[in-house]
Amino acid sequence: MNAKNGSDIPLGLGMALMQNADAFFYFSALDEAGQQKVIDGCKGVKSRSEMKSYVDGISAIG
Repeated sequence: MNAKNGSDIPLGLGMALMQNADAFFYFSALDEAGQQKVIDGCKGVKSRSEMKSYVDGISAIG
């Protein structure tokens, strides 16, 4: 899965987005800068449950 700017989305983020349709559609609608902000924000996530929590709150990041 690639972001709008062509960069790869981290595997854990991509998997979590696929499990949360609202977050997936929100992420897909973001511009390049917004998508990169989400990608950068997940770099400190260390576990599946943390990633789920991060993605569940993704629309609040903007």
